[in-house]
Amino acid sequence: MSNTLVAYFSATGTTAAVARDLALATGSDLFQIEPMDPYTHADLNWQDKGSRTTHEMNDEKCRPAIANTVCDMDSYDTVFVGFPVWWYVEPRIIDTFLEAHDFSGKTVVPFATSGGSGLGKAPARMQELVPGAKVLVGGTLNGRPSQAKLAQWVTSAVGK
Repeated sequence: MSNTLVAYFSATGTTAAVARDLALATGSDLFQIEPMDPYTHADLNWQDKGSRTTHEMNDEKCRPAIANTVCDMDSYDTVFVGFPVWWYVEPRIIDTFLEAHDFSGKTVVPFATSGGSGLGKAPARMQELVPGAKVLVGGTLNGRPSQAKLAQWVTSAVGK
């Protein structure tokens, strides 16, 4: 078991692929954040003002239920948290995940996949949800970066 975890939420598989590659590049354990109620294609239609994701993202207090939690979070010092960017921030399910675990004393490194935007206010929002942790700036990892590029990104993101 590693002292580093890559935890991720992936709606379409894009973030999942990057998370698996990042876990391999860093020798980290891997954990998938799964919604209790899986998202359908219609739920993910951000252009539909009535879609599930639109409702969730318009409600700051929304916390979609997650199907699982990390059993041994205490054993990790660094947690990479991956997600697709929704409305320039992390999806609310990431907020659920962060609030479901004790991140005290840990380093949290956000990473995201995005069709065109950066992390926006996600790192600052995440820091508010895990006040006992240190949330780094992180960044986007688009286009399935190579192992070498991922290692380079980790070095710049974490400073190691």
